[in-house]
Amino acid sequence: MIRVAIVEDDPLIRAGVAAVLDSQPDLAVVGQASDGDEAVALVYACRPDVLVMDIRMARLDGVGATRAVCAAEVSPPVLMLTTFDGDPDVVRALRAGAAGYVLKRHPDDLAPAVRRVAAGEVWLDPSVAGQVLAALAAIPTPGSPSGAVAVLTPREREVLALLADGLSNAELAQRLFVGEGTVKTHISRILCKTGCRDRAQATALAFTSGLVLVR
Repeated sequence: MIRVAIVEDDPLIRAGVAAVLDSQPDLAVVGQASDGDEAVALVYACRPDVLVMDIRMARLDGVGATRAVCAAEVSPPVLMLTTFDGDPDVVRALRAGAAGYVLKRHPDDLAPAVRRVAAGEVWLDPSVAGQVLAALAAIPTPGSPSGAVAVLTPREREVLALLADGLSNAELAQRLFVGEGTVKTHISRILCKTGCRDRAQATALAFTSGLVLVR
């Protein structure tokens, strides 16, 4: 059973999202909040496997809340909800650590997206995935060894280097003294930030960027 928490300031939309997710036999909504300021407390209280969060909210928006959740000790993957294609805040949310996003008008994508990010993968709405990845690639990211890798946190670089060394999720968790869920979250953020489709592309990036030297 995948445990899901929801942060959405519109009560009708929040109820609709909860109904869609609760209708699935493998998904369970374990907590809800109406404001981004409540996101971190909700995560600690409910310990969800995935946090579904609206990108535009009063007070603290989804981008700021995602940044706060990703910096917390308990940090599930975050799936953003957005109303329209090309929302510029989507790119900001992905760079803040979100594992993907779903358009609100595509409710049928909600359950598959939750399953995907819970598995440590990335979900980008197919209709606009190309332009989102292009926007991410176009943002200057000064640093070394390469721009694509420079967007990663030191911990994410460490995970990417170990991933390139052929370690499984279980081996990564043992090496880093964290749970496998945390490892999946790190990997999903690496894929999202770098635009890599899968672990194989991420491994190739680790070598081509100079993060890992060919032995």
